Amino acid sequence: MSLHLTPLSPEDLLLTVVIPVYNEEATLREIVEVVRQEPTRKEIILVDDGSTDGTPAILEELETTPGIRVIRHEKNSGKGAALKTGFREAEGNVVIIQDADMEYDPGDYEELLRPILEGKADVVYGSRFLVRHYARVHLYSHYLGNRMLTLFSNLMTGLNLTDMETCYKMFRKEIVDKIDLKSRRFDVEPEITAKIAKLKCRIYEVPISYAGRDFDEGKKITWRDGFAAIRAILKYRFVN
Repeated sequence: MSLHLTPLSPEDLLLTVVIPVYNEEATLREIVEVVRQEPTRKEIILVDDGSTDGTPAILEELETTPGIRVIRHEKNSGKGAALKTGFREAEGNVVIIQDADMEYDPGDYEELLRPILEGKADVVYGSRFLVRHYARVHLYSHYLGNRMLTLFSNLMTGLNLTDMETCYKMFRKEIVDKIDLKSRRFDVEPEITAKIAKLKCRIYEVPISYAGRDFDEGKKITWRDGFAAIRAILKYRFVN
């Protein structure tokens, strides 16, 4: 299947920023404000995935702000489920995933948008492993795990990505509408990659800045998610 999407002009652009939220009271206000200050015309969709800390009260405040919508899951269902909800509700013609912490910089939106607005790309990934402004140094095991998962995903999809696990994935809305997410947790990343590969999307990568958190700072992904990602890479190579 090949896609022939009509060009998108900057004047017509409306960016939907989908932010899955689960127990992010420490950073939620800050990241939403940073996203709001980024100059692209946008809507922000916050999907509360059953938070149990002070996040729901913060969301009640934020949803009174024009351009922000809050959608709530009654129970925690995982990042994949939150993204599925956000994608379904998106009204923009371009959609980006934004984590609710401060690891990823919305100041990179402009560069991520460039290949789409130039008519070159249907999907753009923000890579933490290309040359960029800054990146926090983490344990080598984390780096190696990401690179191994990306390599295995590339073997299954035929792509040559440098960072399959990145949060920053930006899509034309037409692409989002063709992706029926099944994964519930962080295995959603290889699922998305496998499905856009099958759609024969024009995929670009753009270097981004990255200020990753440690586990004691609230990072939620674990080694179990790595094994789940391997299963998802194999699964979605053969099924939709």
